[in-house]
Amino acid sequence: MSSSTLRFTHEPLAAESSAELVTSQPVHDAIGALPPESVASRALNVGVAAVSIVVLAPVFIAVGLAVKLTSPGPIIYAQPRVGIDRRGRRPLDAGSCKRRSDLGGRIFRIYKFRTMRTDAERRSGAVWATKGDARVTPIGEFLRQSRLDEIPQLFNVLLGDMNIVGPRPERPSLFRSLSESVDGYRMRQLARPGITGLAQINQGYDTGLDSVRTKVQYDLEYLRHRSFAQDLAIMARTFPVMVARKLGW
Repeated sequence: MSSSTLRFTHEPLAAESSAELVTSQPVHDAIGALPPESVASRALNVGVAAVSIVVLAPVFIAVGLAVKLTSPGPIIYAQPRVGIDRRGRRPLDAGSCKRRSDLGGRIFRIYKFRTMRTDAERRSGAVWATKGDARVTPIGEFLRQSRLDEIPQLFNVLLGDMNIVGPRPERPSLFRSLSESVDGYRMRQLARPGITGLAQINQGYDTGLDSVRTKVQYDLEYLRHRSFAQDLAIMARTFPVMVARKLGW
């Protein structure tokens, strides 16, 4: 593939305006300190990412060609996301992560196969993707349903930005609104973000604040019990979701 083919663009992840966001009730009481990421868990995530890149090399090529041949624009796009907050481990309580003067974590660039038209936000602005979204490219719907659009993030895992398993990262432009409107949202940044997670194998894409609140519940449950065994179990449960094209659109 030529260098011009692999240039980056931005694809919309959307949200309701901050004026529409409302403060939720607390979802939990203080539940103790966050278990640290173990060396074994990080080694598992890096090892799986490295092996997957090699094994999935033909898939990378096939998907890249499909994206290029079915719509104009780049194959891969990069988008800023909020990563892990490394400023110190804190108890998982509702007030411990309440910050208003920062972005909530280290900003990194996430990589995906492009699934929407390059002008997707020109008229609609930032809105959540919906089933049957007209902005999605001919191959994009399949990639989103199968989650194959996410596999370039295996390189984010090797770069140290992400793990295979962890809370999904959000755009900085949406992070502040969601963190101020969804109880416990900032606590998700106490772990390295992931390609998949407990939320991703149990529910579909975000469609509004209620689905975000449910996602946060799953993410906090993952953080309470984070371990090598749990990461392995979530990885195993992710594959059937991809094959059956469940929970995505």
